[in-house]
Amino acid sequence: MSLLPGTQAPQLIVKTIDNDVWQLSKQNPVNFVLIIFYRGLHCPICATYLQGFDRNIKEFDTRGISAISVSGDDKIRAEDAQATWNIQSLQIGYGQSLSSMRDWGLYVSTSIKESEPAVFAEPALFLIKPSGKIFYAALTSAPWGRPPISDILQGVDYVIANNTPARGIA
Repeated sequence: MSLLPGTQAPQLIVKTIDNDVWQLSKQNPVNFVLIIFYRGLHCPICATYLQGFDRNIKEFDTRGISAISVSGDDKIRAEDAQATWNIQSLQIGYGQSLSSMRDWGLYVSTSIKESEPAVFAEPALFLIKPSGKIFYAALTSAPWGRPPISDILQGVDYVIANNTPARGIA
């Protein structure tokens, strides 16, 4: 299922490692909610990418963007990722179901190594407007090829300054 910018985002409800339940529909960002779907604890490229978001979380905060990272990992694996990767500020959600992965149009893989979960989502990134509509989507079918964080920040600066509408809606 392809999710088009300008359409309503699917429901997303996940538990967070700080014992909260995060719901997209309850978020109230100034400009955007940033959802970073990652593969899970087994992925070293995810570690580096999430560490970059963690280092830049204040940059997103100052732009009115609330961020969460989400995987299908269970709580123990999500907590291990936070500790091992030294994630200090980026919120980590866990337990995304296969049906939710499919609702979001994520590429889904099956394990090829013992360290991987049986099924997991490949990386994706979404910016969601306060209205709940998708503004931006970047999906990959492999762990590499993700948009650089600096490009996301520059793009968001431009969009906010110029009140640019969502693209790719034709």
